[in-house]
Amino acid sequence: MASGERARYWQYAELPGVDLLHAHYIRKAFARHTHETFVFAAITEGVEAFHYRDDLVHAGPGQIALVNPDTPHTGHAGVPEGWTYRTIYPDAEIVRSIAADTLALRGSVGFTSPVVDDPYAARLVVGVHRAAEEGNALAADSLLRLVTARMLRSHGGIVTPLPPRSAGARNAARARALLEDRMVGPPTLERLAADLGTSPFALLRAFRDVYGMPPHTWLTDARVRRARQLLDAGTPPAEAAAVVGFTDQSHLNRHFTRSVGVPPGAYQRARGSAGPVARTYKTGPPELP
Repeated sequence: MASGERARYWQYAELPGVDLLHAHYIRKAFARHTHETFVFAAITEGVEAFHYRDDLVHAGPGQIALVNPDTPHTGHAGVPEGWTYRTIYPDAEIVRSIAADTLALRGSVGFTSPVVDDPYAARLVVGVHRAAEEGNALAADSLLRLVTARMLRSHGGIVTPLPPRSAGARNAARARALLEDRMVGPPTLERLAADLGTSPFALLRAFRDVYGMPPHTWLTDARVRRARQLLDAGTPPAEAAAVVGFTDQSHLNRHFTRSVGVPPGAYQRARGSAGPVARTYKTGPPELP
């Protein structure tokens, strides 16, 4: 990491289905990517800027960046001194369960705004982290449920179903399925379009409309997500790189860090050790605000 930057990406064993990131970034720039989980990022210092779909938004102290699963977004410093944040990544099933339990919302839920100005909720996110760091399972679980219910009540609801798919959207879905099956040695855009009976430009436009990024960017993101699954299962990073189609481990390292925030080796070590302290990855000074 660049000088002055530091990050901890970890899990607390008593809070299953939730990843935690506590970081300070200055020159770090996250590539356009997605998560299978929700993202609650409480900014404690500085400003984070990020593209959310087609908009550039900013989040500062006391605010929370909210990202729904499978929603393309980026991330970079909004001020020269960078930003510090504590992020929780709750699994979608956890959020759906809380929505059903507290608000009687059943089905696909999500958030309507990418940035929420709610200092109390931001403190709850910080509280989840601190409780996990202290090994206080009751507090960590309670605070997670409180902040999720609060966000759903004020800024969330049932996700509106998508309208019927056009022919272009169907081609985009077929292209995605083909790329998932051929992560190693994927076809060119021209070949992919020809196989689907459309033109390269029409496919490119349809794919971006449906998935928020062009096919090659989506493929890189999909490779990183698949690599995370392999790393979680204990696959060595070099082997994971080959399985998902990166030319070597250095390419995996670069793209993984640009999407996840830490290198794959550190990510795997943090998730493979026992206990909340041993599962913590650190670079730089040990304390963050």
